[in-house]
Amino acid sequence: GNEEAMLYNAGLTEKAMENAARKGVVNSTDAINNAYATANQEATLAIFEANSNISRGVSYTKPRTITLDTKYEGVVSIDVWSGCAINVVSKSGKSDIGAAGMSITKERLEEVDFSVEYAVSNQVVIVPMDSKITSIDQISNQRIAVQLGTVADSYVNENYKDATVIRQKKYLSMVEDLKAGKVDLIIMDLLPASEIVKSNDGLKILDEYLFTDKYGMAIKKGNKELLDKVNDVLTRLMSEGKIEEYTIKHTQ
Repeated sequence: GNEEAMLYNAGLTEKAMENAARKGVVNSTDAINNAYATANQEATLAIFEANSNISRGVSYTKPRTITLDTKYEGVVSIDVWSGCAINVVSKSGKSDIGAAGMSITKERLEEVDFSVEYAVSNQVVIVPMDSKITSIDQISNQRIAVQLGTVADSYVNENYKDATVIRQKKYLSMVEDLKAGKVDLIIMDLLPASEIVKSNDGLKILDEYLFTDKYGMAIKKGNKELLDKVNDVLTRLMSEGKIEEYTIKHTQ
């Protein structure tokens, strides 16, 4: 856990200091910056890896970004949280926009303005190939895995009172639980579910949709200028086929 990570980081610092000392660098911060600025990052990381039991690899995922075709005064602040963003974006909240897969509901429309619908979510059920569950009518009292704070989480909470609900932050954590027999099924969106099943031979998707949902971005109520700009960008992304591409790429 944390102790292992701290020991690992200490090892990185020690190795960076050793390499930098040969170049006359004595400050630890400068040493680490020097190590990661080297032209051959793969070789640098390999040096660190040789002295640690933790594997980190040399690849990384680029930050997820969305660019609005305009400029605003001030500094953009991005917050990360679990669950629904509506409480943050609402009239009493501190943010202007909630960019996530948020369901458009009448209740939420009383608190925020929503962008155009940029995605339709068909919620499906994933089970192991050898599962005795063959229909969505058989899941009411099962161990169900959902992603924390999603529409699937809310739906299960409201409709399956007899089920045991296991909430995870990541899809991959749910998949591991399902493969290990810790849960009986997963409820999630069809698009990432299809990608997961492709990558896991022992899993399948039941034939029926559990329910269908529509997503939009939440905008602080009354901010028409921002709403119009967001709608322009989303409309362009949809026309370019980027929404599905981003959904698949970032489901893990």
